Amino acid sequence: MSRIAGIALGALAAVAAVAAYESFFIVDEREQAIVLQFGEPRRVVQEPGLQWKIPFIQNVTVFDRRILLFDNPVEEIISSDQKRLIVDAFARYRIVDPLLFFQTIRFELALRTRLGSIINDSLRQVLGGVPLQSVISEQRAELMSAVADGVRTEARPFGIHIEDVRIRRADLPNENSEAIYRRMQTERQQEAAQIRAEGEEEARRVRAAADRDKTVILAEAERDAEVLRGQGEAEKNRIFASAFGRDPDFFAFYRSMQAYEKALSADDTTMVLSPNSQFFQFFGTDAATPAE
Repeated sequence: MSRIAGIALGALAAVAAVAAYESFFIVDEREQAIVLQFGEPRRVVQEPGLQWKIPFIQNVTVFDRRILLFDNPVEEIISSDQKRLIVDAFARYRIVDPLLFFQTIRFELALRTRLGSIINDSLRQVLGGVPLQSVISEQRAELMSAVADGVRTEARPFGIHIEDVRIRRADLPNENSEAIYRRMQTERQQEAAQIRAEGEEEARRVRAAADRDKTVILAEAERDAEVLRGQGEAEKNRIFASAFGRDPDFFAFYRSMQAYEKALSADDTTMVLSPNSQFFQFFGTDAATPAE
């Protein structure tokens, strides 16, 4: 009997040890838990540390409280200008209400279908309402903010908070890429041709202005030269007149010498004149005194 009693006590001690082990559980600081009793939630545990439960009757379901990554499948979207766009997006979320999450989603794997549908609907609504150029430009951040707001509102009843929704990659289908690239190349060639034409027009305008300035400068220079030549001729005539007034005989002699030099300088000069001509007035013995 003592042996049977010892076995019974040992069994009771083992059961008590198992019951004590099953009565406590640890919640990590990165986790949150729900205590279930026969599959029904009884309480939510969000404080880390050692917690308790009723052994064999209650069990614990643990959820991650960190920011989680949801990788959305690649989706094809039609923009407002009827361009097909392959969008690879992802979302970051947190479980903020584990009880509501358990009641609506229950398991994180089931979230993929429901959250993916919400993200795709929001992407179609926002990106499908703008042209392709807006999606690939600096406006993308604003568009993704609108997508995140829409997903955040739709996902709130699931007990999760959407931190952000981003596009990892947005590409055109392969059959459209070549056509887009050719169109972009044509647009750049047209833009280059327009820039070259504007440059040629500007060059012609600069050359015309330079030619006009050249003509004006030359005309002004010719005018100033004529003025200076006129002033020089006037000064020369004034000097000659002054010299003639001082000594008319010498001035007559000087002018005659100049005439002789010009008329008799060539070797083949032939002149038929009377010896008594006025031209030879300074060649006689009385050349110093002009004939009366």
